[in-house]
Amino acid sequence: MTMDHVGLCPADMDAALRFYVDGIGLEVIFDVKLRGDHYDLLGVHTEKVRTVFLGDPSAPGSSRLELLQLFPVDATAQTAPTGYPQRGLTLVSFVTPVEATLARLAEMGLGGAPRIMPTPAGALSAMVVDPDGVMVELLDHPVSFG
Repeated sequence: MTMDHVGLCPADMDAALRFYVDGIGLEVIFDVKLRGDHYDLLGVHTEKVRTVFLGDPSAPGSSRLELLQLFPVDATAQTAPTGYPQRGLTLVSFVTPVEATLARLAEMGLGGAPRIMPTPAGALSAMVVDPDGVMVELLDHPVSFG
């Protein structure tokens, strides 16, 4: 089994795209608006859904991040994560050059004050926060066990 993607509903799609594309370095793979009621799948009535898949288009089959914008559902009216562990989705993790990504985020004024520590293997790990308060882990190398 492999994980296909993780979905987030940002309060502000433009801010989320700026963070994940310009800041983290993901690329837009797919960006489409689907008309219709998606209640059977999402559990809320919609008139349309904008779905933006982000990832690495040169790596088919790799995990992706989906940003969902539901119309007329107002995600801004819901409680946002806090940037700290919580029940439910706690973090999204990316393998990326940590120092370069932190520098880019800092230059853009995004991610907040990073929490940084070395991994057991001696690589660098950092935690930043996306515009909606979701913790985003940055790893120099994939986590390996054994």
